[in-house]
Amino acid sequence: MSHPQTTATAADPTAKRSVRDLVRAAVSGWLGTALEFMDYQLYSLAAALVFADLFFSSENPAVAVVAAMATYGVGYVARPVGAFFFARLGDRTGRTKVLFYTILLMGLATTLIGVLPTYSQVGILAPILLVLLRIAQGFGAGAEISGAGVMLAEYAPAKRRGIVASLVALGTNCGTLLASGVWAILLVAFSEEEVIAWAWRIPFIASAIIMLFAIWVRFNLKETPVFEEREDVVDGKALSKAETIQLATETGDIRTLEAMQRKPIKAFVIALLLRFGQAGNSGMIQTYLISYITVVLLLDRSIGVNAVIVSSLVAFITVPLSGWLGDRFGRKRMYMVWAVVALIVIVPTMLMISSKDTAQVFIGYVVLHNLAVMSFASLENLTLPEIFGARNRYTYTAMAREIAAIVATGAGPVIAAAWVSAATGSFIPIVVMLVFFTLCALVASIWMPEVAGRDLTDPRDAI
Repeated sequence: MSHPQTTATAADPTAKRSVRDLVRAAVSGWLGTALEFMDYQLYSLAAALVFADLFFSSENPAVAVVAAMATYGVGYVARPVGAFFFARLGDRTGRTKVLFYTILLMGLATTLIGVLPTYSQVGILAPILLVLLRIAQGFGAGAEISGAGVMLAEYAPAKRRGIVASLVALGTNCGTLLASGVWAILLVAFSEEEVIAWAWRIPFIASAIIMLFAIWVRFNLKETPVFEEREDVVDGKALSKAETIQLATETGDIRTLEAMQRKPIKAFVIALLLRFGQAGNSGMIQTYLISYITVVLLLDRSIGVNAVIVSSLVAFITVPLSGWLGDRFGRKRMYMVWAVVALIVIVPTMLMISSKDTAQVFIGYVVLHNLAVMSFASLENLTLPEIFGARNRYTYTAMAREIAAIVATGAGPVIAAAWVSAATGSFIPIVVMLVFFTLCALVASIWMPEVAGRDLTDPRDAI
């Protein structure tokens, strides 16, 4: 059995990839993440605006709305299952193959939603088909953003990983803004009757354009050089654990033997805590805080929505800046800096938002969102893959992301909503939750070793 030999390129395997290959990988990662977030934003807006009438019985409108939102949640339940399935496959057979499958699955599910029959046409079959497509969306999306981060981290030059991997975080902005823009145009261009009758299908069917372009980009994308340089990869496929141990023993590969003996508990806990910081703050700020502005402060709905749009545009500066600073000063240091800065601004920005003054609401939201969410998002897409060893990097990264997201993003807004109600509209519960999630990231950043520039072919975890 032949196997790859350790060479001088192990520390910088990107030498085997051209600038064109790197650009193609970066565009691929950006497109996939943009499509993922566009898919979810398209559905969330449709669920809020028209799906209750189209796919669920209209006998009880309140129940129909709940059912539409529950169907939205089904996609998130499917994410960790998809993350585990596809990420394990990606660690065994390569990142680019799996990312081709995930984007195809996500894109097809979204496009097919646009051609579904409605409840009035086929009855109960309509919501059943919708649920199945939402499960397919979530199954593919669970491994998409993690895979994109791993792929770019393994493609980019060691000193430029932060700025390159930040494109994944920019994809989230692009997808959300595109979906919101399409729906905004739709509601202006067509009457309410036309939207409900047929125009709602347009954005879902049109998403096929992005899917086809992304598939074309990924179709001939070369495998990451790090995956190909792994000692346990033979003929494009990872060896089993027993085979890997046997090979490492025969060749005297100390790193692999050490990796096989270690448990990933510390590395996984650090990744979970880092993810808690970003995902928890995201759920509080991007989900619950908008509801707080509208329902508790009784401000016009457009204020919260427009604040999100403005903040997302500002993030086009924040995200690459955070990635560049991570390259310049290290992941550990920048995580600590952003966490401390976020802790400092939480109370002042919440006071500004609670003032009900439109200008202060905008400034407070933009500052809080960019410092407590988007700065972490930029670092996270690179830091998590760097924490884990080469053999199980994709699996551990995906599971840490999705488990933390379900717990933090799911529980945070619910706890805050109940607590705010009990506190008669006080913003103190929001502050407490934001401080808690930010402290999770700060504790993890203090605990973790510096991982910037780490040899990603190393099968051992960073800690």
